[in-house]
Amino acid sequence: MYDILMKGGPVLWVIIALSFAGTAIVVERFLYFRKIRVDEEKMFQRIKAALEKRHFDEALSICDNNLSPMSALVKAGIEYRDYPEASQKDVIKDAANQEIPGLERNLSALGTITHISPLLGLLGTVTGIMKAFDVLGQLGSVSDPSVLAAGISEALITTVAGIIVAVPAVVFYNHLVNKVNLIIIRMENRVNELILLLGGKPAKTGFLPGGGGLP
Repeated sequence: MYDILMKGGPVLWVIIALSFAGTAIVVERFLYFRKIRVDEEKMFQRIKAALEKRHFDEALSICDNNLSPMSALVKAGIEYRDYPEASQKDVIKDAANQEIPGLERNLSALGTITHISPLLGLLGTVTGIMKAFDVLGQLGSVSDPSVLAAGISEALITTVAGIIVAVPAVVFYNHLVNKVNLIIIRMENRVNELILLLGGKPAKTGFLPGGGGLP
């Protein structure tokens, strides 16, 4: 293993560093989503039952005991239930905008890793081939192919390393992006129900300009 690391050159070390960074991001995101995971359907039905009975303190208590982006939005709507409908909508949208950055945290960095890892592998390929041709240029002719081995090894190792890092990073990035988008869609749907329960009209979907969610 140490021999492979040395043959891969400096580009390989950068790719390895990116692999650790990507792994850390993926682990952190999964732990975060596990932390905020609640049975949203069951929680919302409990809140809905409390609101229908006008037991607002009970509904707020349910939100406090089930920490998630959804409960934060519901709590904001309940706390401003006596405000005009327009103010309720603005408060809920503000609460949603505050939750979305937490959902999307570090995803852009993971997306960057998915793009630059194969490019770094390609860079290592180019530098490795350049080294091989440099040796060939200095010697004129080579009877022993082993003298070209260092450059060729660097080219192949960095290419493989870039692909190995990029493939799982792409898979996890797409999974996490889809997870965030689904959460945002569920929040929008639940907020519309909440406005109706509080006596208003459905809020317009899309917490961000042009609609919520990642591309």
